[in-house]
Amino acid sequence: MLAFLGAIICIIASVYPAASHAGALQGADNGSNAAASALLPATGADKTMGQLFSRFLCTPLTVECPAEGSPQGDSPAAAAAAAASEELFFLQSTAEQLRQTAQQQKEQIRTDQETIRELTTKLSQCENGQDEAVRSLKDRIDKIEDVPTRMNASSTSAPVPAQETIHTKMEELEGQILSKLLALEKERTSITSSHNQQQQNVEKELDALHNRVVGLEHETTVFNPPEAFKVSIPVRNNYMYARMKKSLPELYAFTISMWLKAKNSAEVGTPFSYSAPGQANELVLIVWGNNPMELIINDKVAHLPMNLKDGTWHHICITWITRDGIWSVYLDGVERGASDNLASWHSIKPHGVMILGQEQDTLGGRFDATQAFVGEISQFNMWDHVLMPAEIVALANCTSRLQGNVAQWDEKLVEVHGGAAKLSFEICKAKMKA
Repeated sequence: MLAFLGAIICIIASVYPAASHAGALQGADNGSNAAASALLPATGADKTMGQLFSRFLCTPLTVECPAEGSPQGDSPAAAAAAAASEELFFLQSTAEQLRQTAQQQKEQIRTDQETIRELTTKLSQCENGQDEAVRSLKDRIDKIEDVPTRMNASSTSAPVPAQETIHTKMEELEGQILSKLLALEKERTSITSSHNQQQQNVEKELDALHNRVVGLEHETTVFNPPEAFKVSIPVRNNYMYARMKKSLPELYAFTISMWLKAKNSAEVGTPFSYSAPGQANELVLIVWGNNPMELIINDKVAHLPMNLKDGTWHHICITWITRDGIWSVYLDGVERGASDNLASWHSIKPHGVMILGQEQDTLGGRFDATQAFVGEISQFNMWDHVLMPAEIVALANCTSRLQGNVAQWDEKLVEVHGGAAKLSFEICKAKMKA
């Protein structure tokens, strides 16, 4: 007699609800949430973490169990018992496969969490100004986070396509982030390369605007005679200066005459500097710090016994001859000092650049603001020989209009830069009236 036993095979499948999976991704660890809080949407942070639960899938099977004296061998009852045993084995194997698939899904979700944290860290390194791009990337991350949730419901039937979809999305997102970073790097390089050109354009515009303002303020001023003007450098910087257009020949002697008024009583700076090819300090007059005034020829230095820190106009005249390096200096027509052995038997190199108001570290440039002159300069003239003392006194008293034969003070031969201005010079006019 055959008895049928109703066997219940229960297959335990642990599945993740949508809210649980999103919460697991969003709250992988507290440290990652703190670092990515500025980029991840607020709504993602507020989702309630779900709880894992077990769903029991029970299938009733009809199994024919042998009783006492059940048929053996090739009887129909034996065949039915064997078939039931095979089906039971198949169901057990299926249950084991499903358990392994669920375990693989858990491992894949943990891997996806690490990938999302890495991508979130990369996103935090993007420029603050790229808000739209960051928001777009965060939306994509949210969409990717939703993919495992949607695929979880069908994980038992098709886990492999879900994993491939996640990996594809991750690769696309990483490629977009790298492209954005490369674009930002190119933009920085372009900005750096154009910095010098922009600085030059700004300086040209500043020159044009300042010259226009000076022209409007003094459009009634007439430079008559042509040397009756001065160059004004109102502030200390490394871009205000005047340049003598005429180049110097090779000199074995010289006389330099000028009117000078220093605005800053603490530091006078560099009234003029002449730089030649191969020698930046070919001829320089400088006062810096608490040091006395220095005359530099071919990097050789002579200290001049003069003080220009009283903020008034002074006439200065310097003479030098290469034979034994003999020099002398005059202040307001009176000789204040003389000596020798200053660059003896050296000749002043030709084809250089004469700058008023700045000290040159290279030919015609690389100025240092700490060595800049602040004040006013006028009547700068240069001769290729030593003037007589009577001629120097006449220049200081404004009774002579003698002009230099190698460099002359003429409006057409003096150009100003960086905001330096040409103004009317009244000192000699006042002396002549007196």
